[in-house]
Amino acid sequence: MSAPQNLPKRLPHLIGGELTESVSGAEFEVLEPATNTVYTTAAAGQAEDVDKAVRAARTAFTEGPWPGMAARERARILYRIGEAVEAREERLAELESFDSGLPITQARGQARRAAENFRFFGDLIVGLHEEAYSVPGAQLNYVLRKPAGVAGLITPWNTPFMLESWKLAPALASGCTVVLKPAEFTPLSASLWAEIFAEAGLPDGVFNLVNGIGEEAGQALVDHPDVPLLSFTGETTTGKTIMRRAAEHLKGLSMELGGKSPVVVFADADLDAALDSAVFGVFSLNGERCTAGSRVLVQRERYAEFAERFAERAGRVVVGPPHDPATEVGALVHPEHYERVLNYVEIGKREATLLAGGARPEQLPAGNYLAPTVFGDVGPDARIFNEEIFGPVVGLTPFDTEEEAIRLANDVSYGLAGYVWTSDLRRGHRVAGAIEAGMVWLNSHNIRDLRTPFGGVKSSGVGHEGGWRSIDFYAPEHVVHVSLGEVHTPRFGAR
Repeated sequence: MSAPQNLPKRLPHLIGGELTESVSGAEFEVLEPATNTVYTTAAAGQAEDVDKAVRAARTAFTEGPWPGMAARERARILYRIGEAVEAREERLAELESFDSGLPITQARGQARRAAENFRFFGDLIVGLHEEAYSVPGAQLNYVLRKPAGVAGLITPWNTPFMLESWKLAPALASGCTVVLKPAEFTPLSASLWAEIFAEAGLPDGVFNLVNGIGEEAGQALVDHPDVPLLSFTGETTTGKTIMRRAAEHLKGLSMELGGKSPVVVFADADLDAALDSAVFGVFSLNGERCTAGSRVLVQRERYAEFAERFAERAGRVVVGPPHDPATEVGALVHPEHYERVLNYVEIGKREATLLAGGARPEQLPAGNYLAPTVFGDVGPDARIFNEEIFGPVVGLTPFDTEEEAIRLANDVSYGLAGYVWTSDLRRGHRVAGAIEAGMVWLNSHNIRDLRTPFGGVKSSGVGHEGGWRSIDFYAPEHVVHVSLGEVHTPRFGAR
């Protein structure tokens, strides 16, 4: 494995503008997934560390300039953050690839996407309008946006830096201060935020970072009474736990959770385009992506042909070291997750027909490597049809009619994304509208406009972010009613 130069020997917290260790001195080891060797240690935040971070963020919110700063001034800092992020594109790519196992060619571009998040929300906060309603001669009612306070941000281990930016940008644009708890499997790239924010001129205490285990640092952040809202991206079981614990303080929640997204391919579809999209959609990012099309539903007339071609393509996907530019699928993020995915592969071998992959590539005897795996004739009762695997594993299922396709697409507990391929646009619109998902792509793969809402339904999440919906979450509306004339109030109790 080719390690980046100048890797940090230690990953501390950032609290109130200062790099700091845990109060208890607790720490945890961080592995790189290509060889599963320890390359650094990180401070392991406990409740007392989270409390320090929240107090720093609360002080910055109540006493600092950030929440009251003019939108244009906040936007200028956001633009500078975007420039600082983009200037670190190569460094970010090599750190992200090394730490998460993401192929280096797919890690490149993450900085540009992250930078665009800050620029986008800088633009949005400047252009955001506030409303006024007049009752002539009687009353004026106007709506303000007020930052909610300290935002707790808990982020996942897949494409961690970019997904951190997706939460940080709107939270900061709205005037909130934040405490970020990065995923413990992939904390490396988050260490770049301290220098990026300092370079951009973000006031101390506005951004705070506490490393740690979810059950310790994450739970403390969820439980803290001075954190009124939480944004979480991760798996559904953890999301349910957060929702239960957050209920104690009636916290605002935005949660993007698991997915088991269908790809519906009708017989009249452009099969080449559908195949390209389906193969890329489930095997890119090592299959560790929330919107992966991991259930491919193909109309029976074309099923045999599509399945044969899909398996052949999967067999030619290049699996290799994350730093190799030729690699298309790298190492899965952590041995715990790797074992989980392998367990699903064994389940799949009992439930369906293995068409490709299903084992470690022979040329890669160490590390968390799995050949892209394709199962055919997957029934709707199979576990691999219903449960999120989050790896380079896909199931193919035939269908006969449009009605059956819709039923199969919706016959899981998840509802994050969906994909429909057909040359009949009337049918395409019908099916896209009938799929129970927060987002559906018609004759397209996963391309997003930052102005559109992002989120899922059912077990895939609570709430939507993206565009002004993110501002709604971090800076809820506040209404002021002003009388313009004499007020006539019933005089209860008057004599």
